[in-house]
Parts: sequence; structure tokens; C-alpha cells
Amino acid sequence: MLINLHTHLEGRVRPSTAAELARRAGLVEPEQGWETAIRLDGPADLTVYLAKVAATYPFFDTGETLARITREAVEDSAADGQDYLELRFGPATHVRPGFGLDDVIAAACQGLREGVTATGMPAGIVVAALRHHGAELNEQVARAAARHAGDGVVGFDLAGDEALHPDVRAYAGAFALAGAAGLGLTCHAAEAGPASAAREAVEHLGVSRIGHGTHIADDAETMAWAAGAGITVEVCPTSNWYTGATSSLLHHPAPRFHQAGIPVVLGDDNPMQTRSLLSDEYRLLARDLGFDAPALRAVGLAAVEAGFMDDGTRAALRRRSDRDTAAGARAQAGFASSAANRA
Repeated sequence: MLINLHTHLEGRVRPSTAAELARRAGLVEPEQGWETAIRLDGPADLTVYLAKVAATYPFFDTGETLARITREAVEDSAADGQDYLELRFGPATHVRPGFGLDDVIAAACQGLREGVTATGMPAGIVVAALRHHGAELNEQVARAAARHAGDGVVGFDLAGDEALHPDVRAYAGAFALAGAAGLGLTCHAAEAGPASAAREAVEHLGVSRIGHGTHIADDAETMAWAAGAGITVEVCPTSNWYTGATSSLLHHPAPRFHQAGIPVVLGDDNPMQTRSLLSDEYRLLARDLGFDAPALRAVGLAAVEAGFMDDGTRAALRRRSDRDTAAGARAQAGFASSAANRA
């Protein structure tokens, strides 16, 4: 199963859509086109990476365009073969005069519903507070997210430049508001910061999932704590290489997390920047990081249990996982029998 638990709406704007919306708005086209403006040439650091993502921000200025981008993100995920999608974004970035927080989130929820209706793939919105925003604004974001709980919003996140804004305690009020509304809680942590940042996010914000978390692997004590506490790590290997969180794809810590008993789930983060969709990340786990069939199944099962989905969707995905496992076992048995007969 392909379950995408870490992907950003701002990182899923089609270059063709960017070009069309730019023409409508009278924006000057970048010298080498929007595809080059949006996409990264290769690994850099988190600041450079986020600047590329920010190139799409002008296209989130109305409810119509935001809904369209969201719908297309769901459609593109379904076309990639994904079975469930959690689409996160920072609504405060897109507020304009006459287009407030509730309007921004409502537009994303509308686009999500349109995409789900068109594709049949279940999906949810994860609203993100941003590290460079003050506590008051982030609490306003949390209240707006809470008002849309059950209308498409399923979770709450903290994103932004961890290196510049490392202390998570300032966001505790926002997370308390989101948690009280029944939203699932996750946090980007230990990506640009040290292993201890993941534990701080759990202790101060009450999150059950850590986004990226690559530097958890730097500290054996934190690894043991994460495994014992059942903290799920959302890995995005290609993105982590592009941000410099890991020195190479081959050195990504996902295998060490899995071997240590830390639940691992998969995301494609900002696929228009990295040119790597979830299906590519899944193949990377198998081809480059040594995840065999049982390990890949464990990733899917962990995602079903850790996802911020409703009970009906979770039950349906569990049944699908059981069917896939049974089909794989039958295929393996058939291959073994055929090999024995040939012998």
C-alpha cells in the first residue's frame, strides 16, 4: 500500500498550473520558466529548499486557485497509485485582505473534497503552524483548524526553519488547542536540529509523530526512547538528502529506525521540488535502503495505524492490507511450488 503521511501542498503545485496562474495574474515569468523556478537542481540545505517551495506562494492568493491546487494535488497523488493522502500546508502564509484564515482553510477543504470525489482516494488536510510566526498567530491558526475538524482537517503540524527557530515551547498553546479539538498531532523535528528536538516535541507539544527526524539516529538513547514510546517517524529520504539532513540517500537512517523498532512511515514531502513522488520513495526503500517485502509491509501497516484518518478509512485500509498480504503469500507459495516442480 502507498500511504502518504508527509507531503506539502505548497510543494505540489504543477509547473503548468503555475504558468497558467502567473499569466492570469500578470506575473513576470522566470527566465527559465516555472519548472526551473520551482524545482531544485540538487542537494543544498533547508533554507535553500524552503526558498524554492516559497516560489509557489503567489498562487495561493484566492479561494479558487487554492482549491484548484489542492484538487490537483489529490489527483496527482491518486495517479501515482497512492491509497491515502495527508496533505499539509501553512494557511497563515496565504492570508490576504479579505481572504482570512478560515477562508484559506475552507478553500483547501473544498479542493480536497473535489479531489476525493474525482479519484475515490481518501485524504485529509493537516494544518501547519509555522516556526517563524508568533504564538498568538499560531494559536489563531490552531483555532481555525479546530473549526474545520471533521470538514477535511484531520491534523496539526509545526513546520518551518528548525535551525533558525529551534525552541518548540512557544507553540505549546497552539498544539493544546488543536489536540483538544481531536486533531492528530505531528511536528517537523530533528531534521535540522539535534536528536533531542524530537523528544522535546513529544514532551512539550504532545505529538505522536515526528516529521523527518533524521537526527534521531545520531543518539542511541533517543533511538531507544523513540522505540519504547512508539513514536512514529515520517521519513522522506529524497527530501532529506536535498535539505542536507542526510549526507546521501544510501546513508539515510530509515533502515536503522526500522531495525530499532521505531515505526516508520513514508512521505514525499515536496515532490515538485525534488521530482520524487511517493512511489519513487517506496522504490528507493526497496532498491537502495534494503527494505525487503516484510519491512515494506511494516511501513504500510504503521501508516494505517499512525494516520490521522477516520475509523472507517482505517478499517478499509486494514482490510486492503490483509488482502495484499494474503495475495503476496499466495504468489510466493505458487512461485515456490513452480520452482519445486521444475526441479
